[in-house]
Amino acid sequence: METIVIKAPLGAEIRCGDIRKLSYFDLGLLENIFLENLVVLIRNQDLNDHEIIDFGKKFGELQLSNPLPSPLVKEGKVKERIKNINTPEVTFVSNVIENGVALGGFGDSELVWHSDMSSFTTPPNQTILHSIEVPKEGGDTGFNNMYLAYDILPSSIKNQIDGLMLKHDATIDAAGYLRKQFIDASDDLRSSPGAIHPLVRTHPNTKKNCLFLGRRIKSYIVGMEVNESEELLDTLWSYATKPELEWFHQWKPGDLLMWDNRCVMHKRNAFNPLSRRLMHRVVVKGTQPYRIKEQITSHKRAYL
Repeated sequence: METIVIKAPLGAEIRCGDIRKLSYFDLGLLENIFLENLVVLIRNQDLNDHEIIDFGKKFGELQLSNPLPSPLVKEGKVKERIKNINTPEVTFVSNVIENGVALGGFGDSELVWHSDMSSFTTPPNQTILHSIEVPKEGGDTGFNNMYLAYDILPSSIKNQIDGLMLKHDATIDAAGYLRKQFIDASDDLRSSPGAIHPLVRTHPNTKKNCLFLGRRIKSYIVGMEVNESEELLDTLWSYATKPELEWFHQWKPGDLLMWDNRCVMHKRNAFNPLSRRLMHRVVVKGTQPYRIKEQITSHKRAYL
């Protein structure tokens, strides 16, 4: 197993051949590399849905999939793909329309910075995304290091946010669509639905603290006046989305990316709507976020 550390604040490419043939020892090494580098890339993987499920289960129990929204389904122009009952753990991320049916969700537009399913009481540990078809350009996926985002905060802001709780809005998804089950939800940030988590969380494996922001739209710091919450969140996001914390991946067919939702946010760039992009995704279940006071210094990887 060869590890090539990417010259960025996070990310490593692992060259290990066919992941279906990895031993338990290899999988242990892979998990350690993953925890150290936050995002890992493995190229040239030819996997069917059962095989990506088997790989994902090496790291924990998988969540069952809910179909992702397609803009054209929302507009009533095409039908939504019927959920696959044989592989319910797999989510299809795609802009492709075949015979009037959307093969997946999220279309071709930009997806803003976010952590997957942070509005859940127990957000997922990690996401595994496998590329089937990719456009010649565009559709890159970006990641940022939320350990480092916390580390670079001024001491005054660290003291200000110590012990604060953030409500992660459940009504809007990463593509900006209103989830249909929340169509009648309150517009008041203080009472709208969403899970409440520590603004600074402790990673259960590394024991390091990091910012946990989820996504910006309609989030709210519990107990504050709305205008105060908005001002503080704008400040935190200005640090969390600094370019020097980012790495963007340009996809090739057969790429497999795995990232740590506990300490990484991600986004997607827009791409040509006439091109085809098809990804299959599985998500590893997590545990409820928590915070411990003792801060372990971020590993040197964060400062490359």
